[in-house]
Amino acid sequence: MNIIISHTSMEPIYEQIVRQIRAKIIDGSLKEKEPIPSVRTLSRELKISALTVKKAYDFLDEEGLIVTVHGKGSFVAEANRNLLREERQKEVEADLERAIRKGRSGGLSDEELREMFTCILEDPQV
Repeated sequence: MNIIISHTSMEPIYEQIVRQIRAKIIDGSLKEKEPIPSVRTLSRELKISALTVKKAYDFLDEEGLIVTVHGKGSFVAEANRNLLREERQKEVEADLERAIRKGRSGGLSDEELREMFTCILEDPQV
């Protein structure tokens, strides 16, 4: 599994794993019922503690994104994609609200904010 860990990030390693696996499930890179690497395998690949990977898997299990079957491994849960998409949409809305508040507190007009937003949307690299 292609997971990139940053040891210099302020984000805890288990959260980096959770975020990246969650994103792979949401975008369909990881399909329902697909096995994910064992705790030991992923810890070896990433050169981190197995306890860190276990913590990430436990968190994903609590969220209902993966299911762990004793003796068989962990698998992507049969999740409701619409629910996951809604969750992502709420996160984006919160980010946009923060950006708007920041712009307004900096003296930007709503029209200037709209222009910025449109310009960013039109950028093919975004």
